[in-house]
Amino acid sequence: MRLGLVLSLVVALAGCATVTKGRERCGDLIDTAWKELDLAKAQGFSGTVSYSKAAALLTRAKTNQLVEDYPECIDTAERARHYIAESRKGR
Repeated sequence: MRLGLVLSLVVALAGCATVTKGRERCGDLIDTAWKELDLAKAQGFSGTVSYSKAAALLTRAKTNQLVEDYPECIDTAERARHYIAESRKGR
């Protein structure tokens, strides 16, 4: 009985650690991407299609963060950063 309880606690705590890691990564990626997007805008690249795609993806990533869908948030923020890089190349 006690072993089952201990195993349940270990599994629950391991799950919490994964959620926390995803939460931090999601937040860090969103913060970094917004800074990169602001820099691209300051450099005059805000008119590119890639800039617009990146802005839309970052809004979506923020929504994912708010509903605690961290894996999707991370994926979306990483895609946004790709479009930001493309924007800064003038594409």
